[in-house]
Amino acid sequence: MNKSKYWVLVGVVMFLVCFFWPLQSLAKAPMLTKAWETTKELRVPESVIFDEITREIYVSNINGKPTVKNAMGFISVLKLDGSIKKLKWVTGMDAPKGMGIWKRTLYVTDIDRVHSISIGRGEIEKTWNVEGARFLNDIAIDKSGAVFISDMTTKTLHRIKDGKLETFANLNYKNPNGLFMSTAGLLVGTAQGMLNVNTQTRTVSIVIEHQGGIDGLKPFKGNQFLVSDWVGKTQMIEKGKSPLMLMDTTAQKINSADFEYIASKKLLLIPTFFDNRVVAYRVK
Repeated sequence: MNKSKYWVLVGVVMFLVCFFWPLQSLAKAPMLTKAWETTKELRVPESVIFDEITREIYVSNINGKPTVKNAMGFISVLKLDGSIKKLKWVTGMDAPKGMGIWKRTLYVTDIDRVHSISIGRGEIEKTWNVEGARFLNDIAIDKSGAVFISDMTTKTLHRIKDGKLETFANLNYKNPNGLFMSTAGLLVGTAQGMLNVNTQTRTVSIVIEHQGGIDGLKPFKGNQFLVSDWVGKTQMIEKGKSPLMLMDTTAQKINSADFEYIASKKLLLIPTFFDNRVVAYRVK
């Protein structure tokens, strides 16, 4: 093969690679189709969680500004079709955000407090005041019932174990927010990427580098994770790969806060914060 034919062949190969590589990446991104949306009766919904026992959805409503103590925050209950079963199921909070369920107790963050709520009675059972906390955000619970809480402003993780509150770890990463308890450790979403915190040794390592806040954080398939950036982006991230955009409502000023993903139903539930809805999408 002469040199001219060789370089023509190289050019063709490079063109095909550049043309088809993005298409291959796009093909891996799941497609979202809207299933339902709630009416705009919600009041600054921040977090959504699915109860496997009752088959209902709990939504934390800030009902004001995220850091204002106004005693107006509440938890709503939705049915799986998006209808609101009870708008103000549990009241008496300031700005409730992240939630976690252990047995029949719902744990909720509330600026500088954590509440435990009896699901059966729909009442706050206990409240922990977290000294020095400024912006408690998400919650994750391990298999023993230990409750981990992120503070986005102080870059701190707290833990409630056997009813006792302690500062668990200080993180040297920006805006720690979304939490998920995996078999390998506690996953923490930050503005620099997803961390893994070994809950035995308390060592911290970065698993996936990623720019932008991580509010919602849930596993998807294999080593893929669904994440949301509060400003409006919902993406899929994976180690060593570029993030894939599933949806971006930033231009419409519709937020994407702490979502829930019900894997058995392939249903993604996104609270839209100031837009006052929860929107559900089928994931294909």
